[in-house]
Amino acid sequence: MTNPTTTRSVSPLGTPGISPISLFFSALFIAVTGYFLFWGVDYVQGNHILLFVLATLFGVFMAFNIGGNDVANSFGTSVGAGTLTIKQALIVAAVFEVSGAIIAGGHVTQTIRGGIVDLGAMQVAPLDFVYIMMSALIAAALWLLFATKRGYPVSTTHSIIGAIVGSSIALGILMQGGEAALELVQWDKIGEIAMSWVLSPLLGGLVAYLLFNQIKKHILTYNERAEDRLEALREQKRAHKAQHQEGFDRLSELQKVAYTHAMARDQQLMSDRDFDPEDLESDYFKGLYHLDRQREDIASHRALETWVPLVAAIGAMVIGSMLLFKGLKNLELGLTTLNSYLLLGMIGVGVWMSTYVFARSLRDEPLGRATFLIFSWMQVFTACGFAFSHGANDIANAIGPFAAIIDVLRTGETGSQAAIPTVAMITFGVALIVGLWFIGKEVIQTVGHNLTQLHPASGFSAELAAAAVVMAASVMGLPVSSTHILIGAVLGIGLVNRQTNWGLMKPIGLAWIITLPAAALLSAGAFLVLRNLF
Repeated sequence: MTNPTTTRSVSPLGTPGISPISLFFSALFIAVTGYFLFWGVDYVQGNHILLFVLATLFGVFMAFNIGGNDVANSFGTSVGAGTLTIKQALIVAAVFEVSGAIIAGGHVTQTIRGGIVDLGAMQVAPLDFVYIMMSALIAAALWLLFATKRGYPVSTTHSIIGAIVGSSIALGILMQGGEAALELVQWDKIGEIAMSWVLSPLLGGLVAYLLFNQIKKHILTYNERAEDRLEALREQKRAHKAQHQEGFDRLSELQKVAYTHAMARDQQLMSDRDFDPEDLESDYFKGLYHLDRQREDIASHRALETWVPLVAAIGAMVIGSMLLFKGLKNLELGLTTLNSYLLLGMIGVGVWMSTYVFARSLRDEPLGRATFLIFSWMQVFTACGFAFSHGANDIANAIGPFAAIIDVLRTGETGSQAAIPTVAMITFGVALIVGLWFIGKEVIQTVGHNLTQLHPASGFSAELAAAAVVMAASVMGLPVSSTHILIGAVLGIGLVNRQTNWGLMKPIGLAWIITLPAAALLSAGAFLVLRNLF
């Protein structure tokens, strides 16, 4: 893919030069950022204009890199399985990622801003707080860019946490000394997060393994056996046709004419649904009828009509529960717990019936194509659900610190909460999908192809498992890594297929380990630079 600052290279579609969509996203990115800068000058009441401009550039750069790494990681399974193209992934990201952040991201943002470092233990000047958040944004963004260019999916949550810790410790050392600075960090919270780092891939892998193992056992393996039987039946049909042709060639001319007439009558007879097979005259059509009955006995689409609707219903209820119990909670819909469960039941039954009808409509399709189509549709919905849950956790990593910065610049005080202007969320959302388009190719390749081979059924399993684990953590307000969860889910799929690239996990695992300290060191350095400059 092209770098956003490059003028002549290979476009994301693989064609020389700059593609029209790249030009569109570049222009959109510049226009939206420019408008936000113009709007923001008035919002911060003309205070510290240079800091506001730098903070905005750092913030959108962070969102850009979230798009290139975490969002690309999220959609790697869909693109790798062939369910979504890059363009379609952009549309899903634009709608569901931003919606997840706006509707369901509040708890995680609060944990990152207020639960990791106790800045209340010392007298932090408002501008020092701004420098902490600004340095955290640029440090986390630089680390994400480094990892993205190498195709390593790393955690934006871990990056921003490490960056905030690093810049906070740097301020603490300047104000109170090293020992007091370390006491600012809520190490019990870091411990909880560290535990989640271990649990995230394990839970993602376990859930994906269990889910896909059942899908493979009851659907894919059944379909493989049915395909083998169908191929054997096709061989019998070819042999039957050849045998009939040899016998027909040995007939006299009069016998050929009589037999041809009999075959014509049989062909007309078989076109009637309620015909009696005893009325067939020719050996050819009698044998063909017998082979067709064997084909019906195979019941090749039985698994698609029996198990797939059940799996789809479960998936729909999981994603529906995300919306009802977390995503739409802030809208105060007035639904009781019983009402919510009844609604989930209605969703499950509706999806079950719809999927069953869809599966039956695919009876005339080849079994392989029918399986691909139905799981592709299901993966579209799980991709939307995972995008929503991912947005609830990770786009807030950019907008949360930035909202705190502009609130301080506007009011001159450090508040416990900061409103997130809608125009800021739109700007960061555009930066996110632009980052996905321009620098997301390497991470998509890693997740979608290099760790294990995916198809719609396995991609569906990975996304559904990851979405369920991510949203469960989001409900509890834990800033877990959706990256680790999804990578764990992909590895779980690979374990089922015995096709996991463990060699690639070594550099990825190393990147995971050094994310927090690397971001912390970068942020500490950036904080010292900002504090000396301003």
